[in-house]
Amino acid sequence: MDVVVITAIIAGLFFVLGIAEPLAARIRLPYTVILAGLGIVIAVSASFFLRTEITDALNPIANAILNFPIRSNVFLYVFLPTLLFQVTLGMNLRRMADDWVPILVLAVVAVFFSTIFVGLSLSWVSGIDLVACLLLAAIVSTTDPSAVVSIFRSIAAPRRLARIIEGESLMNDAAAIALFGLLMGFVMRGVPDPSWQDAILRFPGLILGGAAVGLVLARAMVFLMSFLDRHEAAQISISVALPYLAYIAAEQILGASGVIAVVAAGMTVTVTAPGAISPTSWANMREVWGLLAHWAGALIFVLAALLIPRLLSDVTLVDIGLILFVALAALTARAVILFGLLPTLSFLRLSPNVERPYRAAILWGGLRGAVTLVLALAVTESLRVPPETRRMVGILATGYTLFTLVVQGSSLRWVIGRLGLDKLSALDAALAKQVIAVALQTVREDVAQTTKNYDLSHDTVRSEAKAFGERLDGAVKAAETSEDVLDRDRITLGLVALASAERDIVIERFRERAVSTRLADRVLSDIDRLVEAARQSGRTGYRRAAREAVGLNTSFRAAVWLFNRLKITRPLSRLTADRFEVLLLQGLVLRDLDGFIDRRIRRIHGKRVADLLHELLARRVEMVDQALDGLRLQYPGYAEELERRFIRRTALRLEKREYDELLEEGLIGVELHTDLSERLASRMAQEEKRPALDIVLQKAEIARQFPLFSELDEATLQRLSKALVTRYAAEGDVIVSRNSAADTVYFIASGAVELRARGIAYRLGRGELFGQLAMLTQSARRAEVRAIAPCTLLALDEQRFRRLLRRSKAMQDAVAKSAEKRSIKVPYLDEIRAAKG
Repeated sequence: MDVVVITAIIAGLFFVLGIAEPLAARIRLPYTVILAGLGIVIAVSASFFLRTEITDALNPIANAILNFPIRSNVFLYVFLPTLLFQVTLGMNLRRMADDWVPILVLAVVAVFFSTIFVGLSLSWVSGIDLVACLLLAAIVSTTDPSAVVSIFRSIAAPRRLARIIEGESLMNDAAAIALFGLLMGFVMRGVPDPSWQDAILRFPGLILGGAAVGLVLARAMVFLMSFLDRHEAAQISISVALPYLAYIAAEQILGASGVIAVVAAGMTVTVTAPGAISPTSWANMREVWGLLAHWAGALIFVLAALLIPRLLSDVTLVDIGLILFVALAALTARAVILFGLLPTLSFLRLSPNVERPYRAAILWGGLRGAVTLVLALAVTESLRVPPETRRMVGILATGYTLFTLVVQGSSLRWVIGRLGLDKLSALDAALAKQVIAVALQTVREDVAQTTKNYDLSHDTVRSEAKAFGERLDGAVKAAETSEDVLDRDRITLGLVALASAERDIVIERFRERAVSTRLADRVLSDIDRLVEAARQSGRTGYRRAAREAVGLNTSFRAAVWLFNRLKITRPLSRLTADRFEVLLLQGLVLRDLDGFIDRRIRRIHGKRVADLLHELLARRVEMVDQALDGLRLQYPGYAEELERRFIRRTALRLEKREYDELLEEGLIGVELHTDLSERLASRMAQEEKRPALDIVLQKAEIARQFPLFSELDEATLQRLSKALVTRYAAEGDVIVSRNSAADTVYFIASGAVELRARGIAYRLGRGELFGQLAMLTQSARRAEVRAIAPCTLLALDEQRFRRLLRRSKAMQDAVAKSAEKRSIKVPYLDEIRAAKG
């Protein structure tokens, strides 16, 4: 085919992409429906011009369109990795982890159930071989979420719901394509009744092998990117190579799932790259990938749609009936999951609740798209697949895709309207009034400053200010006098606004490079949880989410386990340093919010709500300070190092801004600005590296601050610090259980514990000890000790503790005091005192 013609067709396709999006917005239809429609129109028009005798001038172009040199392998190896990789880069994996149960249910469980249900039903109705029907069912099990997600966003549906849909799309594509590859092998080998035991044993290998390839390659590529700090284009180029290398390596070398490899690579990059490359490079990389994925997704849809007329060229009435049956079976299978399994999991508290109207919208919005067409095309192109199977898959998969696009896609917005999802709730409507009022207050201040700077006519400024003031007063009055909002809802609105302001401050700190991308994502995820918890449960939910933000997450607990059990220090060192940095950032941000409450929220919701928010904010500040004080006690001086680093980075940012302003004002030339910027970039790169934290070498300093060890000389203190073993406990952890061996004493370096014995609870805090009474009385433990706050403990074995007790009067007094408090006699203590006279 002529290169000029191919180039012209490609240019024409990009033109189609350019007009499709505004056209979809204009006629209020999903973008994918418009792309598919345009692709079909182009293909039908090309067929018409090729066959008509009206003109032959367009025959070369029409022939080139209908015989465009693109096959399913091009879709699978060129376009699909781009789409999957970009989706993972755009995901907030921390928030996805909160909803992993519904995502896996909708993605993996639903795909398998739909494949089995549709395959068995179609085989029973049509008499076609079961394995061929299962292959078709796997093909039609993939969903394209773009339509329903875009509409959910336009109607301000909960962000969590959009996350579930996006996560489902990513995972169900991977599961369905892996299942498709397995079934395709059976079909090509001509196995009418495959060994399902064989398939079950092979499937984990496909998944795990692909995941391993993606993980290893991504780690290697991110490691390489970290050495290319000043070469942003090189970093982005390496990221472009990664998904294709992962896909090819998994498929061609290991025989595993290329799709799983790409997904694993994308997730690994999302987690590790923000800490290895600069925030600017990471942001630009995501922008580049967003554009690549937009082009790839649109092109794959248009090019696949060009093939629809050819795939449906010999459709019969029986085929139409089977298409409708497949549509009914697929909807039934999806409904069973959405309205049966998902509510059951919510009832068992294994999954967050998804309200019925949203489940109905998800059901009807399960459109099939480009991936379904590409997989169907792969079957029709394979000469190793029997002809009757190729025809059946091509027609039914294509016909079902058209059904979802034309019938479901065109009516999706109407269905959402009938479900009432396009209307704001009373709370959201009140929030909209609040946002308008707050925004207008800011606008008035900015406009006043602008008119002052430009020295505009006094009469003009006064008349416009009066008109704007009337509008502002009306907006504030509407926010204050909304009858649909109860007092508790006003508090909820204030909490949502407060969390949104907190998010804005964190983003500003991130732009100032005061915090890394990785940690900024973590803090922003915590803020998102605050918003959602406040919307769902008001003050209670906000307090719970605030405690969780300060508490120890699963990764930290795993690092603590590795340290406590296996003495592996590196993960705990890194996560402890992260915790330091996050707590410092939270402390800075929270102290900025008091002014926001007084400036914005007090005027709209009144003094009572503002005072309550101040109280909640003060409790959060207290929790952060308490956690930070505990860390400062454990690692003296490290927090100060981080604070000094923050000041230095802020100074460098301000210096950079000053140079930029001097360049804009023409006071320095481009050459001088470049030279200054390069020097500054070198200093910024040095400050990007966080000071190392050694969690092992701090015990002596901690022990030195204990009043119980105040009598010990330096040599004894050094020996004691080597004998002490650091233990960490999260809130709620059981440190000592009843009837356990009494062979260890614990000193509380930070945090607090609750000791329960004989139905009485005792609370112990920093500087106190526990476990000594059962040891000294040589009795089984009758008490249970549980952490009521994140704790750092120093553990000492029995032999060394007895030796220390004989030497330290302060320790003897502490043991005697605790024994007296619990009315327990300790003969060993009396023996020591008697021996000393």
